[in-house]
Amino acid sequence: MPATSPREAADHGGRFVTTHWSVVLRAGQAGSPDAMTALERLYLTYRYPLYAFVRRQGHDPETTEDVVQEVFLALVQKNQLAAVGPEKGRFRSYLLAAANHLLANEWHKRNRQKRGGGRAPIALDGLAAEARYRIEPVDDRAPDLLFERRWALALLDSVFARLRGEWQAADKGPIFDVLRVFLSSDQDAPGFAAVGAQLGWTDGATRVAVHRLRKQYRDLLREEIASTVESETEVDDEIRHLLAALRR
Repeated sequence: MPATSPREAADHGGRFVTTHWSVVLRAGQAGSPDAMTALERLYLTYRYPLYAFVRRQGHDPETTEDVVQEVFLALVQKNQLAAVGPEKGRFRSYLLAAANHLLANEWHKRNRQKRGGGRAPIALDGLAAEARYRIEPVDDRAPDLLFERRWALALLDSVFARLRGEWQAADKGPIFDVLRVFLSSDQDAPGFAAVGAQLGWTDGATRVAVHRLRKQYRDLLREEIASTVESETEVDDEIRHLLAALRR
């Protein structure tokens, strides 16, 4: 068992440590060489919650994909991000308002032509999003509440992916795959002794490793949350909001 965690052993120079808002603002700089990379990061995080929100309001898959594309492409093509900043509110709220604006103005009925001459500047996966949407259970909650819940789940997925990536970078992916069970609230999860035996560790060593893993997860969650709000003082409030969204 290593003396340092994978997070501590990682090459911090290679980690993406900029905040979401700095990503947003950088994507708004039309001449920035990494604007598209920033936009793709935002798109990967928020695409499905926004897709499901539009579909939930009764729009067909093609219209939904067009709206999602338009919301993100307008951020760059119309330089809308230049006017977006932390003081404007959370980025997910901005996306929701933009989608509602398009739908209210029946944009999809007036303009079905794909942006960029039929070539989207970011990788889209409308079919994958639709397949995911179709297998979700029926939920009668309001679209905006479901959007909040899907945002919370997408954020947790992002945190989990970052955590696993750090363990893999430290050549400890298989260990993570065994210990990850302790990140869930599953009442049927195996005990420390059983997992320790699987890894060839003592019960005490397993407990220490799980404690470090959970701390890593909490730290990454706070870091991810901090990147979506204006100041550090809002982190705890946003975490409460995230937990509430998951319970709705």
